[in-house]
Amino acid sequence: MTYRSPLSDFIADVDAIRRRPVTPVQIGDAVASRLTALVADGSWLQARYRMPAEDRYRQHVLHVADDGGFSVVSLVWKPGQKTPIHDHVSWCVVGILEGVERERRYWLHEADGERYLVHRFDRIAKPGETSAIVPPDEDIHQVNNAGDDLAISIHVYGADIAKLGTSINHRFDDLPIREKAHGRQVSWRSASLPIA
Repeated sequence: MTYRSPLSDFIADVDAIRRRPVTPVQIGDAVASRLTALVADGSWLQARYRMPAEDRYRQHVLHVADDGGFSVVSLVWKPGQKTPIHDHVSWCVVGILEGVERERRYWLHEADGERYLVHRFDRIAKPGETSAIVPPDEDIHQVNNAGDDLAISIHVYGADIAKLGTSINHRFDDLPIREKAHGRQVSWRSASLPIA
């Protein structure tokens, strides 16, 4: 008899979900539903995938599909550590395993030749909670550890993160942030942004 871990069962489910003839939004919703069960009990995550870095959040690759079609990673955050403001290379599903994370989402806008971000909302995520993000809509955000203890989240991306090294597509740290929008909302794909 072959022993299957919660992670290997989850990986098999994600592989089946992403092979269905569905949209990226439907994939994100289905994977988020399945991820809720995985992050309900984090005892399956080995100690080596729980190790933080001193100077920034740390990514541990847990699995990459043979064809590179999706990856599962753990992100480990010390208090105060955060991502840059960024978007993603693919759909992304996040589940909180331990700690508290704050997500701040933005819209990209353009007025009079200037591009800027508009703060949309903040969301506090606690253990067991999941969310899905699908580019290019609702995709620009920043995440940080909002608690006083270590935070660990499980991320599933529709890309080969081992090959790419990161899920980040563009960084938006250099753009101004406004609380109100003037001009039109744009997608980075349509805006031809000169962003690294």
